[in-house]
Amino acid sequence: MKLSVIKLDGKAAGDVELSDAVFGITDIRGDLLARYVNWQLAKRRAGTHKVQTRNENSRTGKKMYKQKGTGGARHGSRRAPQFVGGSRAFGPVVRDHGFSLPKKVRALALRHALSSKAKAGDLVVVDTVSVKEAKTASLRETFGKLGWAKALIIAGPEVDVNFGLAARNIPHIDVLPNAGLNVYDILRADKLVLTKAAVEAIEARFSVKEAA
Repeated sequence: MKLSVIKLDGKAAGDVELSDAVFGITDIRGDLLARYVNWQLAKRRAGTHKVQTRNENSRTGKKMYKQKGTGGARHGSRRAPQFVGGSRAFGPVVRDHGFSLPKKVRALALRHALSSKAKAGDLVVVDTVSVKEAKTASLRETFGKLGWAKALIIAGPEVDVNFGLAARNIPHIDVLPNAGLNVYDILRADKLVLTKAAVEAIEARFSVKEAA
């Protein structure tokens, strides 16, 4: 498929041929996208939640009252979960929430996410993203003219320093290098903006996988 290339000022900069195997999938599989997003969000969870167990609680372990003759239940510790200030039964502990997802599934999900943006007309290819001065106000104005209110910008192998500084304070604009491309950020953005260098890197990445 062929897509027009623009510059940051909105002027045309030629065309680019996109691989149908990466950007031209028509039957988008929502189950793959959901599996990837669940995997990605689970992987980044801290898992540092923790409650006190009975052996960590500082309340007394002295027997509260005699075993028999009170007419009440038998208890031997204030640390029991049924008492105020006691421990919690079966509470959360520090753990890793991540789970494994095959590389082929991850690669296929990324292709489907890229194709979904192309199919919806929300994929934009720009010649390059770089500015002479790190001016947030002027870059916000540029994005407004281009209609990029909520966009993910993949800048290439590295993000231009001035462009990154100017864009980082603009709400709903994410700028990442090629290595940061992921399904979750693609799906939550209204526009996916790729530089020509990013397109070449993405297609090279998947051509290597197919050849292997």
